[in-house]
Amino acid sequence: MPICCPASSTALLTVVLAGGALPPRLRLLRQFPDAAAALRAGPGAWRAAGCSPAQRARLALPDEGYLAHGLAWLADERHHLLALTDPDYPALLAQIEEPPVALFVDGDPTRLWHPAVAVVGSRSPSPGGREHAHAFATALAGDGWSIISGLATGVDAQAHEGALQVARGMTVAVVATGLDQTYPPRHAALHERIAATGAVVSEYAPGMPASQAHFPARNRIIAGLSLGTLVIEAAQRSGALITARCAAEAGREVFALPGSIRNPRARGCHRLIRQGAALVEEPAEVTAGLTALAQTLAGALRTRLDAPTEQARPAPERAPSYTDPDYQCLWKALDHDPTGMDSLIQRSGLTAAQLSAMLLVMELDGKVMAAHGRYCRKP
Repeated sequence: MPICCPASSTALLTVVLAGGALPPRLRLLRQFPDAAAALRAGPGAWRAAGCSPAQRARLALPDEGYLAHGLAWLADERHHLLALTDPDYPALLAQIEEPPVALFVDGDPTRLWHPAVAVVGSRSPSPGGREHAHAFATALAGDGWSIISGLATGVDAQAHEGALQVARGMTVAVVATGLDQTYPPRHAALHERIAATGAVVSEYAPGMPASQAHFPARNRIIAGLSLGTLVIEAAQRSGALITARCAAEAGREVFALPGSIRNPRARGCHRLIRQGAALVEEPAEVTAGLTALAQTLAGALRTRLDAPTEQARPAPERAPSYTDPDYQCLWKALDHDPTGMDSLIQRSGLTAAQLSAMLLVMELDGKVMAAHGRYCRKP
């Protein structure tokens, strides 16, 4: 992944710290080659984009404390900042109505391109709800799905823990604070475990504390990064229903687990089912419901990697008809026995970021099988 130079990071941080309504800042990033060019365009261009007086003031004179703090946070090699216009910005998230102008990432940004299921629900689930969240996340992570949730107590924490229980299981946490802090604080160790193997992401700059308004906004990112959202338990006024609504509005699948009619935490799920969400009882039903949407992600990755959009099925022992030499190199590095990422890097000479994206395309096209972080040619 390209490393942003300090100047470009400063410009992008300035746009993030301008705050206020999203659409004007999104227009600025889309109208100019990069954030630095948008800042150089000056107040007239900012006004034309719809920026409020307060936003224009902050674009001209950003908060020096937050700016310095953000740049210091970005100095860590595990920390990244992706602009909406960055080619590594996750394609699915870019498709929602109001994507974040930028994403702060603690961990591996390539994890945000992996096929994912959001698992969300009550902060105070029943014992059965906790078990279901953990079990579904474990099963889905074992099948190769990334599990996305919000690092909150209850269902969120159980979903993350279930994914981490799987050898090389993948999980991503989307939070409503700057990434230099954890909310709730008792999940600091869980934050660290997720960032070490997956990613923790936020649209809020380091130093930003939790705010009540941040959580509903955070939920649209959870839904936007995922091909589908599974609601385990949710009361009638649960934030999980906001995530489900965002998923439906983005054209993603929504799944709900039914519960007892005497359980008030199940009423939100029953409401979703009445509104058209898929009733599921087994993890395999979630996987089956996401097959078609997974091809959307494959298409976005082909575009990003400049791979052809159509491939003929290869004959046995022959490389698939990808014309890019890197695909040919990767195919030769793969074996019939599962091979870990470290070995593939050594055999192919490609980077982990390149391999992650290319393997996902080949997996979705049925050329490669993946299990527990190891890959092989599909028979």
